[in-house]
Amino acid sequence: MVIKVLVENNSGDICKGEKGLSLYIEADNKKILLDTGETSLFLENASKLNVTLNDLDFVVLSHGHFDHGDGLRFIKNKKLICHPDSFKKRFRKRDSSYLGLHMDLEKANSKFDLILTKKPYKLSKNITFLGEIPRENNFESKNTPFKFENGQDDFVLDDSALVINSKNGLIIIPGCSHSGVCNIITYAKKVTGINNIYAVIGGLHLMNLDNVTYKAIDFLKKENISIFYPIHCTKKLVSDEISRLLINTEVKRSFSGDTISL
Repeated sequence: MVIKVLVENNSGDICKGEKGLSLYIEADNKKILLDTGETSLFLENASKLNVTLNDLDFVVLSHGHFDHGDGLRFIKNKKLICHPDSFKKRFRKRDSSYLGLHMDLEKANSKFDLILTKKPYKLSKNITFLGEIPRENNFESKNTPFKFENGQDDFVLDDSALVINSKNGLIIIPGCSHSGVCNIITYAKKVTGINNIYAVIGGLHLMNLDNVTYKAIDFLKKENISIFYPIHCTKKLVSDEISRLLINTEVKRSFSGDTISL
């Protein structure tokens, strides 16, 4: 299995970065694009990495924020999988700035073979889009800085992840973990029936060394995860603390242009 980080917040040696995420994944004889970042940068970086996106089997949208999906403007005629709420209009509470997708549902239907699902969806025998993640623990996703256009709280219920069943255990790939990385892991285990977590690669949406972060780290310790690649919406001080406290886990920050082979 190979993951190429097409877009991440930080530039790498070869590729530029932007606030957002786009991952190219080859696994189980499938070629998958998870998220597209905000601009066409994912296409430019793919070209630099000799990644061809013409023959993708799936495009997966982790959730409907512009920094994960506005790059959809630059591709078409692909099978696109996402939660039905991904095209809702949403805003930040602090300044009412827009952070949803600039593509609406009608346009997405015309450009893509669109699959909208709240339930888990199998991309292959060993790859599953998790759909809507239940919020089961008592510390993640209890508050939100986001709202819908009617003023109601937006807890980003469309936030999802991919899970891959490998020979070494589950590989979990969240886009941003608005639903909580611990909730995602719990649901991935439930959906697959497999308890061994081999790797977690993706955004954790952990910004501070606060109570939520330390409870999440305590949870992660118990999972005995072998490999952890926190990227995108994970502050460096959080990545460093995960590395310090998960002493039996390989923790490595990846940047735009990096290749992760498992």
